Amino acid sequence: MEFLRRRIETQVLSLTGLALGQIDFEQPPGDPGLFGPDSVCWRVHGDFTSMMIGGISALLLQALHPLALAGVWDHSNFREDLLGRLRRTGQFISGTTYASRQDADWLIDKVKRIHLGVTGTAPDGRPYAASDPDLLTWVHVAEVSSFLAAHLRYRNPQLSPADQDRYYDEVALIAERLGARDVPRSRVQIDSYLHAMRPQLLCDDRSREILRILRSAPAPSALAAPMGVLMMQAGFDLLPHWAQGMLGEPISARRSRLIATGVGRVAPLLRWAVRSGAVHRARKRLGLPALS
Repeated sequence: MEFLRRRIETQVLSLTGLALGQIDFEQPPGDPGLFGPDSVCWRVHGDFTSMMIGGISALLLQALHPLALAGVWDHSNFREDLLGRLRRTGQFISGTTYASRQDADWLIDKVKRIHLGVTGTAPDGRPYAASDPDLLTWVHVAEVSSFLAAHLRYRNPQLSPADQDRYYDEVALIAERLGARDVPRSRVQIDSYLHAMRPQLLCDDRSREILRILRSAPAPSALAAPMGVLMMQAGFDLLPHWAQGMLGEPISARRSRLIATGVGRVAPLLRWAVRSGAVHRARKRLGLPALS
């Protein structure tokens, strides 16, 4: 069983930012990082299954914003290296959540520098810049609302409304340090923001190409392939119904239940297998007991 556990864990961690090997989450001892272990984001961001599903959903939601999509399309090699983009995004999320303060600051400064070079003109003629405060807010909200939605559906549906608001309030710090403005800090503000943004969103050929790329992404092994398909389906299913409709593939209630059942069977296996993720290493740094 230990051989199987280690094999699953190795494949899971190969998809995360840990595979880049740039951050030692166990050093320096005692450093709580930006948030610390009592934060809600430590709970929400610590489950691989829900974060993977939320991340897929966030990518699809972000792709409905023409300017956000243009920046990714023109300046990213995601079409050739989707796994690399997944790892880099995972490193930023896990690093700003669990790494030392110095490493978290390094990641934020690094992304800010990268954003300065991401400029251009969208197909509709509008200029875009990844450092645009309003665009940064959109990318942030698409991410964190998807992460929390996945956590509530697949990890802890009992997370209190107060803690959900606290989560949004905590992670707003990262968006603001990247340069976002008017960042929503509660469930009510997030819902209001998404409603207000809907007239700006569009599904075009590029948006559908993002969906195709995600669906055709190669799995790290034949063993992981069915799991990858399930995660993709769950990520699409997590999208708001209006976003599913824009992408032209609304999911029926019956299919949604089947997807949830599938995730419910896989998630405990992954949680059993993964014992050295970023959250586990950060707990070692702080001298905390291992997660059960």
